[in-house]
Amino acid sequence: MKKTLIQNLSANTLQLVINQLFGVLMFYVLSVNLDKDSFGLINLALTVIFTAFNILSFGIDQTVVKKIAHGDDARSVLSIYIFHVVFTGILFYGILLLGKLVFTSDILLYRLILFIGAGKLMLFFSTPLKQISGGMERFKLQAYMLVVSNIVRGCALVVLAITHLLSITGIMWVFIAGDTLEFLFSVYLFKRYIGISIAPRWNKAEYGLLVRQSLPQVGVVLITSALARFDWLFIGFMVSAIKLAEYSFAYKVFEIGTLPLLAIAPLLIPRFTQLFKDESYTGNNLKLLIRAEMVIATFTALLLNMCWNPLIDHITGGKYGVVNSNTIFILSLCLPFIYIMNFFWTIYFVQNRLKMILQVFLVTFGVNVIGDLLLIPFFKNEGAAIAFLASCVVQAILFNSKNKLSELNGSLFILLKCTTCALIGGVLAKFLFQNFWLALLASVAFYFMALALSRQIKIADYKNFRKILGR
Repeated sequence: MKKTLIQNLSANTLQLVINQLFGVLMFYVLSVNLDKDSFGLINLALTVIFTAFNILSFGIDQTVVKKIAHGDDARSVLSIYIFHVVFTGILFYGILLLGKLVFTSDILLYRLILFIGAGKLMLFFSTPLKQISGGMERFKLQAYMLVVSNIVRGCALVVLAITHLLSITGIMWVFIAGDTLEFLFSVYLFKRYIGISIAPRWNKAEYGLLVRQSLPQVGVVLITSALARFDWLFIGFMVSAIKLAEYSFAYKVFEIGTLPLLAIAPLLIPRFTQLFKDESYTGNNLKLLIRAEMVIATFTALLLNMCWNPLIDHITGGKYGVVNSNTIFILSLCLPFIYIMNFFWTIYFVQNRLKMILQVFLVTFGVNVIGDLLLIPFFKNEGAAIAFLASCVVQAILFNSKNKLSELNGSLFILLKCTTCALIGGVLAKFLFQNFWLALLASVAFYFMALALSRQIKIADYKNFRKILGR
């Protein structure tokens, strides 16, 4: 089992690295070759579409993974899930076609939403195949399904940029082509290696049961979808596309900082489902994982801040570096909170504590919305970052307060200690050294020295990790 866990982690990490590399490549090509206004409009369109399709999932995607991991019949679950995505996807795009009545003042934004939405509809149709594969812990197969779109779009955009043919129209067709190819490739792989019939099936009783099982998660999905991009929508519609271009660039790099978490998170739901079902978990191992995640999160935040100004201004010609230095610092403080929130959320989700999760997310959403409304008009992008940080802090505190495992009671203290170590390392290095490379190396050295002195890393941790991984 532990050998399989390592293989799954490797497959999931590989697809994430590929997707992130090509995602960064696309983001870089667009940010450098487009003016800030056009770049901001593309990000606004993507935000609207991603938010819509996240809401349309109804939380069924995560429920399906848990049901398959629990041993439910994959064929039956798949057919009902396919019916859901086909019905809701077609209904949504039909409504989107009527959007011309709403976007009369900004035809370009509407065209972007319509064309990008057509591509994302294809990805939405492929979601059941990917989620069933994940629930069956076929992560290598799932990885193949997930990389096609980004590879195609990344390569195509580079070719267009090199040949000086990059345009808004070309970008829209590239997005449609990449997403459609990923859908077709997913169908081919699923039919060949899983062999379950791919067809929607309407069954009122089974569909109603699936929706009821996902119902507590629907509220979470609605809130998290709005929470994840409310600041983008508010900046894009109420401030300017240019400010959204700047904020989205900083946020994209911030998201790259969560890559280790993205590699681990999909593996935790099926793994924790089995552990809590068999009651075979150990609190000490969970706490060791918390410490490891906090070290990774705060180390990432340290590197982001040390490298930001010289690196980003160099690769973007001075467009997105210094102007975002305060924003990226505030966002980087969110990293350890996001890690710990995901850890507790996964435990509570597999324990079916969905009502409590919804209540926490409602409070979090309220904090974020109020923060955006109060801060963005005055502080623009920095205000959005502060509001997001405040919501992360509140959610982490609430999740921690609901914890019933005594071994995890000190999790927030671990977060604070690791964050303090990163701040000490960064501040000391910048104070003592003017040279970028010397400051970077010194910050890393100071950081790990502080971790060792505060006993956040121990010699015994290595042996314990080897035991957890079975190596």
